[in-house]
Amino acid sequence: MKDIPLSGKVVTANNEGLPGVTVVIAGTDGSNKQGTTTNEKGEFTFSALEAGKRYTIDFSYIGFEKQSVTDFLLTESNNSSVKVTLKESASDLSEVVVVGYGSTAKKDITGSVKSLKSSEFNTGIINSPEQLFQGKVAGVNVTSATGEPGGTVSIAVRGPGGVRTGSTPLFVVDGLALDNSSTGGSTNPLSFLNPQDIESIDVLKDASATAIYGARGANGVILITTKKGKSGMATVNYSGSFGISKMARPLDILSADEFRTEVTKLGGTLIDGKGDTDWQKEISRTGITQNHNISLGGGTDKLTYYASVGLQKQEGILKNSNLDRYTGRINLNQKLLNDRVSLDINLNATNTKNLRPAQGMIGAAISANPTYPAYDDKGQPFQYVDGTNPLITLALEKDLTTTNRVIGNISPSVTIIKGLVYKLNFGIDNSTSTQDLQSLANKVPFQDGRLETRDVRNSNRLIENYITYTIDKNNHNFSALAGHSYQKISLRKRTYSINKFPVGGVEPIYNPGTGQDISLLNNRPTGEATLNELQSFFSRVNYAFKDKYLVTATVRVDGSSKFGANNKYGVFPSFSLGWRLSEENFLKSSAFSDLKIRAGWGQTGNQEIPSKITQALFTSTITDKTTYPLFNAGAYFGGTTYARLANPDIQWETSAQTDLGIDFALFKGALSGSIDYFRKTSEKILLEVIPSDPVQPAGTFWTNVDNMKIINEGTEIDLAYRKSLANGIRFGLAGNITFIKNNVKNSPYSVIPSGSAQGSGLTSATINGYISGEPIGTFYLKEFIGFDDKGISKFRDVDGDGIITDKDRVAAGSALPTKMYNFSGNIGFKGFDLTANFNGVSGNKLYDNTANSNFYKLRLSKGLNVIPEAFANAEESTSNSAPVSTRYLKNGAFLRLNNLALGYNLNTTALGINKWVQTIRVSITGQNLFVATKYNGYDPEVNNDRSINGITSYGIDYLSYPKAKTVIFGLNIGF
Repeated sequence: MKDIPLSGKVVTANNEGLPGVTVVIAGTDGSNKQGTTTNEKGEFTFSALEAGKRYTIDFSYIGFEKQSVTDFLLTESNNSSVKVTLKESASDLSEVVVVGYGSTAKKDITGSVKSLKSSEFNTGIINSPEQLFQGKVAGVNVTSATGEPGGTVSIAVRGPGGVRTGSTPLFVVDGLALDNSSTGGSTNPLSFLNPQDIESIDVLKDASATAIYGARGANGVILITTKKGKSGMATVNYSGSFGISKMARPLDILSADEFRTEVTKLGGTLIDGKGDTDWQKEISRTGITQNHNISLGGGTDKLTYYASVGLQKQEGILKNSNLDRYTGRINLNQKLLNDRVSLDINLNATNTKNLRPAQGMIGAAISANPTYPAYDDKGQPFQYVDGTNPLITLALEKDLTTTNRVIGNISPSVTIIKGLVYKLNFGIDNSTSTQDLQSLANKVPFQDGRLETRDVRNSNRLIENYITYTIDKNNHNFSALAGHSYQKISLRKRTYSINKFPVGGVEPIYNPGTGQDISLLNNRPTGEATLNELQSFFSRVNYAFKDKYLVTATVRVDGSSKFGANNKYGVFPSFSLGWRLSEENFLKSSAFSDLKIRAGWGQTGNQEIPSKITQALFTSTITDKTTYPLFNAGAYFGGTTYARLANPDIQWETSAQTDLGIDFALFKGALSGSIDYFRKTSEKILLEVIPSDPVQPAGTFWTNVDNMKIINEGTEIDLAYRKSLANGIRFGLAGNITFIKNNVKNSPYSVIPSGSAQGSGLTSATINGYISGEPIGTFYLKEFIGFDDKGISKFRDVDGDGIITDKDRVAAGSALPTKMYNFSGNIGFKGFDLTANFNGVSGNKLYDNTANSNFYKLRLSKGLNVIPEAFANAEESTSNSAPVSTRYLKNGAFLRLNNLALGYNLNTTALGINKWVQTIRVSITGQNLFVATKYNGYDPEVNNDRSINGITSYGIDYLSYPKAKTVIFGLNIGF
């Protein structure tokens, strides 16, 4: 057959040529696959195609709906006739949004839901899914509490609502609800997911949307959908990146010359080592990150597949800090029996190795005498007598966690009759991890050497059966869902240790048998195990009349093994209404292409209490408090006593949420957005309390606190604008802001401690907690008012009794922000595109526990390094201590340039390689390039875990791992 060219044009809805569109052509049998991109006029050309053959042509571009021309017969008469109009995705109301146990069109949603596709995700070095949508969703506060590779990320959807719940939402990956338990070490349990495998993330925010998940949905629900194969052409894609990271904001500690001057001024103890060492620089480095991913996809009408392998090797900016992640994924879909049966299989395996720096190394480095040399004349870490060189600690200590996680599910569905579908979902999530904490034996400074090994085994089993019935007749669209779910979660931890290793030789981590102290006195094994079961029945009804009057109602009944016989089950209903005014005749000719008002109410639950606390607990000991001697001079005999009484009446903590919202799009979808008002009230708060009757076998017991409430109330505004100009320039602006207030009411205590201090003389001092009339995370502190005539700290005498005690503590602000805002912009021309993302918070405070324990005048006078803030007050005495107070409470507001990315799509046709390579994209991304803040610590985005008795702490900074400033070079190739 004769070879002829094919040319065409891609335009916008305004008939303007669209440059940079990816165009892929292949025979309908998948042969002769080629790719190219449109020029500045929106035109494309393929030079040599077989005449008389049928082709499929795919068109895709960020911000626009994908489109295909199928079964196109190429002839000499039509080889220049292809013209395609792409629709901007902002106006695509039929976009599919994933909701609980199904999906629906965006226009039909009645709850508060935000859907993000992979093209909208944040870019850069991403270790967990939360970072992909940080700053992208109104009402959702994602806090990267540390710059450590694989470190934990905290997330709150419309504010925290309980004492024991924390704020972590429920994550559901391809229909499998995850357990948020730690998988070992300090690695984020969600780091097993390769961001390159994620197709979309849907955030369910209000109770009318989350109630289908009942007890697990009190903190919101995050639905993660991974990529699936598409029938037709087989595709192979490679994406790789190379990142360079440095410490973004080193602390402003004194240089050697400044140290000598200031210690001398104070008349302090100066030991001058004649050196000039920047200890922060000595323990840090330029971190290199490599990321490589290969994916394959394709299939036939009956079988589609997606497979990927990924590798990420990340060096932290502190020495001895690495995260290596290896991932593999296979997603399959098989259709059988004339498409009446559909079988989905998703399987993901991950191996993660996380090496952490020595604990306390940061504290040692920021306090170390800068006049000491880092190394001696033999090139070894310098040994000094009045402290420990941080480099010695770096060489002697190791914290290595290896985690293997396999997660998969199989979901067959059967169409019984038209509109009636039965689906089974069976999922397994297994993780095993080993954490080795090694301290090498050493002579100077002396230490025996120790190896402690912690094994963690987590198992999560889920089986669900549900039926969906859908009917669409004339003006009526109706669907109903009913199902059953059973989930079993097993957690097990064991710890072993051995002491007294010889100096030198094989590291204990490789041969624990060289340890000499194997007595149980110092190395008694410990362990714990937990088994939780959750059985649920759920249902949902959706009804739409004339595509403009919408109703959704759900009911879920949850039963948990954590509760006693009297209240094992909880019922969680919800309903919501929607009215699409844009479908009414009186708005048909208006500027609104979409206008919908929503109203919803629902209840969700919380079961986050220790397992089996509703049951009696006994203890058998031999002490003078639990037993007595049978004879005057005899020994005590073993006795069994109650440690806890049974309490079968504990019931579910509940959160009721009301949401009023409006969704709109104007000017053919160019401007779109939503506005939501919400109020979430948590009641029947689960809490460990002190019994009113002093004659009790246990000092505390668990109960639901009567009348105590936690209220989150706020407004969310989300806007986006997209435009393409006649000259080929295209741009977009987007932003969201959330105004939110949190309030604790009727707490039974003056303060429920949630965050404690750490450091010499400070350990266990309360920093913040739950106080009636104040937000969660309120700092409860003595109010610092200056210095007396002796240079000693003064505090406000609140009760006027003439002495300063804990009764003089005041509510001094909260760690929770009252405003969260984010904005982004993008601009493109021809093959180039530039994107910037900013995020910030305000109205919040943070506690600088680092400065409280390390930076005050007394420490400088003793020869320890500090920042200038420590000696800024001339009237302060060098003998003044630094107790916990508002002196170290600081403004936590910030604005961050989170992402700045420049990309270019090469024209593979112009390069003459389009027969082999469809697309090539090169990019450079800056991550955390800039942060505006008044805080003088490493970073204002902090949430160091200083929890008390399992109650989550907020806004405390203590020797947090510094954040990095990173530049990433990326390459994406599609074959």
